Amino acid sequence: MSQRKSRQSPAEALADEFHQERAAAFGRLGRALEASLVALARFDADQSQAASTPECRQLRASLVAEASRALWLFVVQREACGLRDLRYVLRDYRVPHEVAARMGALPRESHTPKRDP
Repeated sequence: MSQRKSRQSPAEALADEFHQERAAAFGRLGRALEASLVALARFDADQSQAASTPECRQLRASLVAEASRALWLFVVQREACGLRDLRYVLRDYRVPHEVAARMGALPRESHTPKRDP
């Protein structure tokens, strides 16, 4: 055990643990964002305009939705860490405009209020 850790108060130790978990979550969400953007880019590279079937469009829409959700989660965690400027994320991760525009959007089926039986 390091001397710093042994001299920490319980509150300081807890604060350190919170910071470590926040950073770890930030890293996990960043990797998830990268993976979803890569999946979308691969799909787009593999598809030609002539092969635009309804199934392909539906699969692409789900990839865009997945990337948009990953971006939203990443941005929320990033802001929780005190980083506010979204421009750097969009630039550094090369987020397509279509994904950024859908960030935070709910799927269509969730817009319909559920009725009690």
